[in-house]
Amino acid sequence: MALCSSVGALALPSELIVHIFSFLSDRDKLRASAVCSRWRECLFYPALWTELKLRVGGGTNGGGSGSEQTPRLEFLMRKFGSFVRELQLEFAPLYDCLSPLQHGVEAVESDPQFAKDAMVTYLVQVLCVLGSLRNNRNLQKLSLYGDTCILQDDGILDSSYLSQVDQGGKKIKEIQQLFEEILSNSRQLKWLSSAFMLCVVTPCSLASLSNPSTSSLEHLSLIDSQLPSLISTIELERLTNLQSLSLDFCDFTSDMCCLLAGGDRAPLHRLSLLLNGAALDVKPLDGTATEDDWKALVRRSTNLRVYIMAMDVCSQDLLRVLKPSVPLERIHLDSYSTLVTDGVVELISQQYHKTLSHFILMRDDAGFPDLSVNRNEDPLVLLAWRCVHLAVLIIHGYTVWSHNLVAISRLRGSNLKVLEVSEESIDFDPDQSVHIEGDPVHNLVKEVSLGLGRVWHASIDNSLVLNEPTQHFHREMQSFSAGM
Repeated sequence: MALCSSVGALALPSELIVHIFSFLSDRDKLRASAVCSRWRECLFYPALWTELKLRVGGGTNGGGSGSEQTPRLEFLMRKFGSFVRELQLEFAPLYDCLSPLQHGVEAVESDPQFAKDAMVTYLVQVLCVLGSLRNNRNLQKLSLYGDTCILQDDGILDSSYLSQVDQGGKKIKEIQQLFEEILSNSRQLKWLSSAFMLCVVTPCSLASLSNPSTSSLEHLSLIDSQLPSLISTIELERLTNLQSLSLDFCDFTSDMCCLLAGGDRAPLHRLSLLLNGAALDVKPLDGTATEDDWKALVRRSTNLRVYIMAMDVCSQDLLRVLKPSVPLERIHLDSYSTLVTDGVVELISQQYHKTLSHFILMRDDAGFPDLSVNRNEDPLVLLAWRCVHLAVLIIHGYTVWSHNLVAISRLRGSNLKVLEVSEESIDFDPDQSVHIEGDPVHNLVKEVSLGLGRVWHASIDNSLVLNEPTQHFHREMQSFSAGM
């Protein structure tokens, strides 16, 4: 009754209403703002919108180029862009809206106008976001991710195609200028991340970062495998308080490693490196950090932990990359055509048994190769035995024998927080099945569940284990670096 009377909710002080609304989710806040003008005024109070997380584009609501989301994005950025402190955006300009049977070049060739419309929408939305942030001096965290890398790899987003979408490159130049303007106007930026954002960051962008932000910046991630190095050693020298860094593996040079090992800067806590095998012809491993460089860095940064994702990298190159002194905590080996050998897994389990906690092995191709020389000497079992801190193990695309899966669950027990193995990767030894009564699948589920101390099932939905690798890298890097 009180809420309906003249001394009800509308009579409460604005400060109290704002405090009550602070417990609502962002979505519920927007819904509540439609109730009345008083609520709308209180709900758009800056203190309620210090952090904003959005995913836009890609026809995420059931098709389309994503242009239907532009008015909502413009509304949000117009309201909050000038004062929001933490902004995380994921753009899906094209890839997400393709049907399961359409990928890359084939999809664009079937409907080229659709691809053009999607890219125009992407450019408009990026302009909207960056334009709203240009005068925000309170921005502390800016994280941008774009789903454009697959299209870049397929050659869809080459210069000739972009010239049709953005004649004269006017929008692209404006985007790059706005990004540099945001960096130059920032005063307390602590987190800066741009991953696979088409035409946003250039090798000169970081030079625009203001002097106050060079002192406050703690995390830096600028990645685009199609470009030259986006982070130079000269610019990195200005960032003396940097504690977390993410970049292309081939850009992590010997000089950069020596700089980070210097005593006149804060120790590094997190280092995320992305290695793309398809780009090694253009960006070779020559000049990357040596074993001695890593030793010097670890001596200076004793709490340093490293996350590496390798996409379509042959075993020979992996053996060059996996230096003994790397304090590797997480590794993700993802491939379409290349094969990871048992020797690589063996090396990882021997060298990083004290630090490794996450091991992801993925392959999206026909056939399920067997890593083990014989069924009773599985390198994955040895990995689970040696790596005492192993908490996440995800396998798809390689044969995992059922009895080895049981052994892994028993070795790590409840400490293995995530065990995801696709159903089609599991095979059963016919010799052992003879001596086991009942359904082998049911017995496997029972034994693994007992070993882990919780209910376990093989992954039937491959989307749980097979997602876009670069998106996985971006999100894993976010959680990995936030954990410092």
